Amino acid sequence: MNRHMYYKGYDVAPAAQLMPNGLFAANLKIEKAAGQKAQAFSFDALDYFFDEEHALAYAFRWGRMWIDSRR
Repeated sequence: MNRHMYYKGYDVAPAAQLMPNGLFAANLKIEKAAGQKAQAFSFDALDYFFDEEHALAYAFRWGRMWIDSRR
């Protein structure tokens, strides 16, 4: 499952990927247009969760902290 959100000028796209062992990997893609050149950052398997919603929430929270640390 994927969700796109906008946070402080960044497009934040958390994703939960079902793994063969039944856990969900929290993945994240962050994009920002900087002038005419877009920047994209991708983070895979930030952590693993039993519940898909927890994986999505964690990835989005992690992304917000990452963005805040760059400002």
